[in-house]
Amino acid sequence: MVISRFHLPATALCIFGLFVPIKAALADAFYAPIPVHDDSPDFLGHVEFGYTHLSGNSNSETFLGKAQLTWLQGAWLSRLRGEARHASEDSETSAEQYLVSFRQRRELVGPHYLFGFGRWEKDRFSGYDHQFTAITGYGRQLIDDDRAHLALEAGPGYRADILPGENDQRLAVAYGALEAGYALSDSATLEQELSLETTRKNSTVRSYTALDTRINAHMSLRLSHEIKHNSDPPEDAEAKTDRITSASLRYEF
Repeated sequence: MVISRFHLPATALCIFGLFVPIKAALADAFYAPIPVHDDSPDFLGHVEFGYTHLSGNSNSETFLGKAQLTWLQGAWLSRLRGEARHASEDSETSAEQYLVSFRQRRELVGPHYLFGFGRWEKDRFSGYDHQFTAITGYGRQLIDDDRAHLALEAGPGYRADILPGENDQRLAVAYGALEAGYALSDSATLEQELSLETTRKNSTVRSYTALDTRINAHMSLRLSHEIKHNSDPPEDAEAKTDRITSASLRYEF
């Protein structure tokens, strides 16, 4: 995995963890879980862990941990997710991020659905002590077949920005997202997720691109690239844009 911040040197990381490739009926969508089918499992999950240590001319250490649980109850699809990332170079921390989120999707008649999610995140170098976001809205499944899926969603929300040593900010949010996937072959899939959260203070764009190659029924290799851009971060922020490139081995349970 590579974690980099705009205007800062990139830190190279190598990640080997555990994943669960869910078939196109329930792919590992970051923003918008796609619709359930008659053969979708009632419960599934995955965990991912990575650690790297380099020494010699340069000394660096990296850690990645992820976990996700997804369960189905009638027309409701629920997902609980947690992530932690840490990187250091020459004993100096260069990245430290934590995230916990809970999301639900309620199927309606036809290609329509309702959704809601809450997300807590802490990024040591973002300029915020931590942030909490709650969003609800409407989604539409434009494509859903054996080889491809595409969903769009939008809705209002609320965000609390907790700033160290300053007054907290409570902001209304306008949210929009896209989730798409395509089966390149029987063993390879491509996922693209994109979201925009706009407030009166700034706009946050998140992009997640992933290529999965299945190894067996429970394991796959994932290559991914994640971008997070804040148009107007706090003055203490290291940069406006974070980029993370990962190679992960994941396992389903």
